[in-house]
Amino acid sequence: MNEIRAVVTGIGCVTPIGIGVEALWAGVQRGESAVKPIDRFAPEGLRSRIAAQIPHFEATAFMDKKRAHRMDRYSQLAVAGGIMALRDAGLDAEDLETERAGVFMGSALGGIAFAEEQCGQYFQGGFRSVSPTLGFSVFGGAASCNLAMEFGFTGPNETNSMSCGSGAVAIGRALQAIRRGEADVVLAGGSEAPLAPLSFGAFDMLRAMSTRNEEPASASRPFDRTRDGFVMGEGSAILVIEAEHHARARGARIYGELAGFGLTNDAHHMSAPLPTGEQAARALKLALSSADMSPDDVSYVNAHGSSTLLNDVTESKVIRSVFGSRPVAVSGTKGLYGHPLGASGAIEAAITLLSLNQGWLPPTTNLNDPDPEAEIDLVSRQAREVKAEAAVSNSYGFGGVNAVLAFRKA
Repeated sequence: MNEIRAVVTGIGCVTPIGIGVEALWAGVQRGESAVKPIDRFAPEGLRSRIAAQIPHFEATAFMDKKRAHRMDRYSQLAVAGGIMALRDAGLDAEDLETERAGVFMGSALGGIAFAEEQCGQYFQGGFRSVSPTLGFSVFGGAASCNLAMEFGFTGPNETNSMSCGSGAVAIGRALQAIRRGEADVVLAGGSEAPLAPLSFGAFDMLRAMSTRNEEPASASRPFDRTRDGFVMGEGSAILVIEAEHHARARGARIYGELAGFGLTNDAHHMSAPLPTGEQAARALKLALSSADMSPDDVSYVNAHGSSTLLNDVTESKVIRSVFGSRPVAVSGTKGLYGHPLGASGAIEAAITLLSLNQGWLPPTTNLNDPDPEAEIDLVSRQAREVKAEAAVSNSYGFGGVNAVLAFRKA
């Protein structure tokens, strides 16, 4: 029996550099950082006071006011991304066999912002001040369930919370569902809205975030010698993943094949990567094996590139260990939109697909002085035009999560 192939036919996204796939790609090509002083709350007392915020998102552009009111922002971002993704794919939910349509989502923190807000309400006015929507607004699965209800999809539905690898894991789970024949169409991706005082402050207390407050646009600088931590962001990206035969039968435009997925855990530390990168390298090898690719097939790596001291060096070791001395172009795109935690792997999957599709590899924003320990072929100041046939996207997260997606050009 031939294995069912999975292809990507639609992309929807809400990011600090653009809303919608065309705006996202335009933002990538502009190469301008969206990191600015945070204005979502008063950051007094924090070491880091900058973030990559979405400047012009109105949930009511995608749903009515009552429905928006019943969702945390992370669910709003997810539903908006899903609506745009289906539209981009040329699909109408009413024309689909809904039992063969599913949703796989990832989010590190879920509805944390609304939870924080309601805690404040409780301490000020007691239980009667708390919103009755709290329970179903903040739970981890709210995004995937809201997407299912938006479109009437009654197939497989799941939200994972694998820290910063969540979006990539969701896309990988969608690939597995397609291959097993459990669905013909899947919405998959990640959503995150973590810009709330306690959540932001917790990462600040870890001393994991950049304190380049006077130069926010240059704060997120993957693989640069002077990097000093990540910059928190927010956003969502949803892909429409279809069984290839389903997509071709309707004459769909195909961005590329979702060809492989690898997932491992360091089993080492909650916030630091395994220094050898052994398990992250194994995840990359598993993704290539799942895609029936060899390292020689890959021309581009979209790196996790979080701009932290430990991650970037470890990731460079991983890339060298898998690809050896052969130069493989590597860029990290978090210099543009910061680190949107569980949404990052999904946003970067979209960028990887677009890079393959356009033959244009984005430079690593703010990479001016490459770390000498990062002995890899970094795309720095200028983009590269390359006829790449295959690419991988790395996503790593707290708790030792290593998730890798492999893509093949359509």
